[in-house]
Formats: sequence, structure tokens, C-alpha cells
Amino acid sequence: MSVTLDSDIRFHAACAAGAEWGPAVKACLEKLGDRLGPVAGCNLGFLYLTDGLAEHATSIVTLLRGVTGIRHWVGTAGIGVMANGEALFNEPGLAIMAARLPEDSFRLFPTLTNGLEPLRHSAGGWLDKHGAALALVHVDPHHADMAGLVSRLSEEAGVFLVGGLTASRGEFPQIAAGAEDGDPVTKGGVSGVLFAPNLPVATALTQGCRPIGPTRTVTASDENVILEIDGRPALEVFKEDIGPELAADLRQVSGLICAGLPIVGSDTQDYLVRDLVAIDPRAGWISIAERVTTGQPVVFTRRDPETAAADMRRMLDSLKKRVKATPKGAVYVSCIARGPSLFGTADAELAMIRETFGDIPLTGFFASGEVSHNRLYGYTGVLTLFL
Repeated sequence: MSVTLDSDIRFHAACAAGAEWGPAVKACLEKLGDRLGPVAGCNLGFLYLTDGLAEHATSIVTLLRGVTGIRHWVGTAGIGVMANGEALFNEPGLAIMAARLPEDSFRLFPTLTNGLEPLRHSAGGWLDKHGAALALVHVDPHHADMAGLVSRLSEEAGVFLVGGLTASRGEFPQIAAGAEDGDPVTKGGVSGVLFAPNLPVATALTQGCRPIGPTRTVTASDENVILEIDGRPALEVFKEDIGPELAADLRQVSGLICAGLPIVGSDTQDYLVRDLVAIDPRAGWISIAERVTTGQPVVFTRRDPETAAADMRRMLDSLKKRVKATPKGAVYVSCIARGPSLFGTADAELAMIRETFGDIPLTGFFASGEVSHNRLYGYTGVLTLFL
């Protein structure tokens, strides 16, 4: 499937399943068009692999470069991948999106593990000339300071980030293949592609949860353990907010109730969702998958299919009001805890996107954490539209 709205910018996307990487790539390319006609003239490729094919990332990029003529590729691995209205989840496969963009509208950067020197070396002159409004990034979840690296990249490069954490049971490839020769696949940090301000984009995030009580204050804590909330035992307040039915049997809250950490200063009432790790009924404390500090706000949230679908549609409706024309292409990053485990099918979110924006070329993957602006999220979906 492809959409061409003008002579300068166009996108084409497809995906294909297959345990053998060669035939899978061939099948995917065939879906892009007879004899690769539609891909002619494209200069940026997006490649997402399910983890069943992750170990072949270098071979796949090398083949795609030779067959398509596209030298620049960006992407990573996920538990699932998607293209247009189709999603492959927990099976070997790949998704490709080929784009034709103005030559000076993007610049790839290699994997950053500590500082931003590799980015300055590869894109410093370009950044000084054009600046960057948005970057699509992919993050290795093994990095010791993922959140710090993402935050520094956004702040020091002055760019809004979208993307996600590689999700894999095997290899964790970071694909950032520029025009130069050399291994197009690395690992260990964050890599991606910068987009200049003259390339119009719109992006939004959907939460997978909804608040079920008031925003409260942590009044005593120890690392990731919340001891007191609003001056009372944390578990006492927790039971009050989740209601008597769940409080009567706390085994029910696993996977259903999460902690939300409101982002101070956010004008959209945004919050980070973190899992409950442990509950101590005797001591009256709760533990979450994030370090907390005394004085920090906290709100408990409920995660279920109805809540997630309602917020997805709210996000899409809001984005639709901001976008005046049919998008030319899109990238969607969804949490692995969404997809079939939350909605029942892997393509449910894609169906909602298509209901709102029509049959647009789209690619993306199911990540182990999502990136929006300068933060790492969980249970969310991040949609980016190219206009």
C-alpha cells in the first residue's frame, strides 16, 4: 500500500511473516510493489524485526540496501511488528516502510552509550544548519541509565523524542545504517534518526490506564517502597482508592492496578505508569517498579481493555483535530503489554488508527517501554504522523 500526495514526500509499508529471513524479506518486498517500482527514489527505510529474526538484522539490512537502493535504514526488534493494518505478534516476521523525503530533512545518528559525541560527529553540522524538531529513537533496555540518556539527548539536542525500547528474547539490534559502509547494526544504547523542522509531523501518546482515585502525596518512602501516603499507612490508602471488592482480595490487583507518578509541571496531566512489585499487609507498605521520594505525588490507576480503548480513541480524536490533511505516513510504537494481551488481537490499535485517519502507510513495533518527549513510559502507545 502507498500514498503519494506530492512529488517530494511519499511512504510505502508492508510486513510479512516467516521463520526464514530470506523468503520473509522477499515476501515483504513483493507487497511493496511489483519489481519495487513504488520504492524507486525512496531514501529512508524503516525496518522492524520480530525477535525471531533479530539475529539476522545485519544480513537483512545488507540485502535491503542492495535490492532497494536505499542506503539509510533505521529500526530495531520487537516482540511484534506492524505495517498498515496488519500486526505480527510473537512470530517471526518483519515490517518495512520506505520513504521518500527531502534529502536534507533527516539525519541518522549511531548508537549513543554515554555522551552525545557520536551524534555531534555524525550530525553536528546538519544540526547546526537545520536544527531538529523530532527524533525517532530506539533504546537498548540493557543500558544502565536509559532514562538519563533519553533525557539528555532530548535536552542537549533540543529535540522531541518518539520511539521505544527494543523487546527481544534474543538479540537486541539497533539499526542506524547511514550512507557509509560498515556494520549497520549495533547495540547497547540509543540510536535513531533526526527530522528537520521543515518536515511537518504530529505526535501523541495514549495511556493504558485511568486514575481511580485522587492525586495523593508520598509522605514516607525508602527507595521504591512507599511507606506512607498523606500521612497514613500506604496500604490503607491504597485499599481505600481501589475499593472494597479488590481490597478484600489483593491477589486480584496484579496486572490490573498500577501506580501513576504525575509529571510535575505537565500541562496535560501526564503521568508515568509503574507496576506494583510487592505488598506487605502486616507492615502496611507497597512497593512499585520505580524509585520514589518523599513529597512526590502518586495516583493509583486501573488498567483494562475498555479503559485503554477509550483513551486510545480520545488521543486519536484529539490528534485528528490538530491534523488538517490526510497523513502521508505514520510510525506507531505500542507496549508489549497492550496488543493481544490487552485488546485480544494484535491489530486492534491499528484498526482504531485506520478508523480515524484512513488507509495510511504505517509501520511500528511492540516495545518493552515507550519514549515520548524526554521520558520513558510503560503501557502506552506513541503515534507519530508525517504530514
